[in-house]
Amino acid sequence: MTDTHTDGRALAERYLKGLNDHDPDAVDGFVAVDYVNHNAFVADGREANRAFWSTFFAAFPDIEATMDDLVVAGDRVVGRFTYRGTHNGPLYGVPPTGNAIEMRSIDIWRTENGAFVEHWDELNYLELFQQIGIIPVFDLGNRTSTA
Repeated sequence: MTDTHTDGRALAERYLKGLNDHDPDAVDGFVAVDYVNHNAFVADGREANRAFWSTFFAAFPDIEATMDDLVVAGDRVVGRFTYRGTHNGPLYGVPPTGNAIEMRSIDIWRTENGAFVEHWDELNYLELFQQIGIIPVFDLGNRTSTA
């Protein structure tokens, strides 16, 4: 096992622990100050990442995450995560619904000097937005909407 592999796994585990501890300040332990985030919902930089997680934890105060897969190769860390919780706070201007949610992500990070420095992700926001009522759920068999 190389140091790069060990560091990547440790960074992913710190990410998961920060999520499950609902600790936006945990980003200090795995996100570089000048973090580049290729995500439409989160700006670049550690402070923007901290602000996102603060908002996310307020929207889903009981969120629990699992790491379903992890692959570390060179300076890349790829994780597949599942998040489960309850929409009990505002999210993107949507008032709390009390709805249970399940969100999945595939995250790709580039590491450098013991931190995540760049991030790409794929999120199932369509399903998340359907679960909290932003987007209607369509029954394609009946061609109807549950909105």
